[in-house]
Amino acid sequence: MAQINQLELQNIRHLIGQHETAYKKLSTYAQQCTDPQIKQFFQQSAQEAQTSKQKLMTFLG
Repeated sequence: MAQINQLELQNIRHLIGQHETAYKKLSTYAQQCTDPQIKQFFQQSAQEAQTSKQKLMTFLG
């Protein structure tokens, strides 16, 4: 894999932080939700954010 420069590294770290924040918020919303369909939506969205974060982390080695 090609080397990433400093700006790309900062951008990846920023994106990882955003996905982590989204995961935490969506998970909290899902826990507080009583409607099963909305709860499922938040859970699925949280999982997608977590998956995206993991994919981004592969760029960090």
